[in-house]
Amino acid sequence: MTFLSRDHGGEIATEIELIRSTEEEKGQQIANVKRYGEARNALASDSLKVLQVTARDRRNVFEQLIEAVKYNSLGQISHALYDVGGEYRRNM
Repeated sequence: MTFLSRDHGGEIATEIELIRSTEEEKGQQIANVKRYGEARNALASDSLKVLQVTARDRRNVFEQLIEAVKYNSLGQISHALYDVGGEYRRNM
């Protein structure tokens, strides 16, 4: 689904150029995430555990998410929440 403003004039882009990362770019990003984790995770204390407890107790997780992103990667946060609640599956 694509959002089209009211004044798009009927123009619809039907072709999107897909750009893939090179192996070097992929390796660099993996190294960046690893370095980020090494530098920040020691500061994290229990931010993921607190986030999991908050989610498990069905409380508002916003504040804990804000704290968790200071020290953890999106992948770490996603895995922590997956361990608590499972995977989102869209109804088809």
